[in-house]
Amino acid sequence: MTDPGSRPPRVVIVDDHRLFRAGVRAELAAAAAGTSAVEVAGEAGTVGEAIDVIRRTLPDVVLLDVHMPDGGGLAVLHGVGADLPATRFLALSVSDAAEDVIAVVRAGARGYVTKTVSGEELAAAVHRVAGGDAVFSPRLAGFVLDAFSAADAPVADAELDLLTARERDVLRLIARGYAYREVGTELFISVKTVETHVSSVLRKLQLSNRRELARWAAGRRLV
Repeated sequence: MTDPGSRPPRVVIVDDHRLFRAGVRAELAAAAAGTSAVEVAGEAGTVGEAIDVIRRTLPDVVLLDVHMPDGGGLAVLHGVGADLPATRFLALSVSDAAEDVIAVVRAGARGYVTKTVSGEELAAAVHRVAGGDAVFSPRLAGFVLDAFSAADAPVADAELDLLTARERDVLRLIARGYAYREVGTELFISVKTVETHVSSVLRKLQLSNRRELARWAAGRRLV
């Protein structure tokens, strides 16, 4: 991927409303003066389309809607986030709920702005995220600081550190009561792969069954 500092950052717009995607394109085009220039590499209206276009275009930044009918931003992050470390994700949502902000940041998003943002502010946020910064609408930053404070986040957990990122994803969903097939659908992996991950998690944590796993995850505020 080309260094985003040498050219306008390339973005993919993910939102299930076509008119909103068109509006974002227009706002970014209107803000594209000098250092605010942003190149739209593609767009998508579903999770499946998003994963495909992101893998195909390898953008610098993905503007990611949090809530879509087929899974939304979390499903996209789980589908491609770990595989494309050079692509960064900026949530762009109508929601300013703390749980939405915290969920997508925990899943790997580098920022979260609401849809009240202006075109110029959005272009500036894209540039900052492409450059490695974390960007949040002012009133949302407090949610993130609270969630990731030393008192709340399990930053030093030897057992949790034994698990891979994918095993943690599977753990959270299983602990929430998802069936194996539902976990596979959510994470875009096969049921057999889900079973393999669950077996690995149980072995690493020295647990016997899903009930113990759910209790373990709840105790660490992972559910």
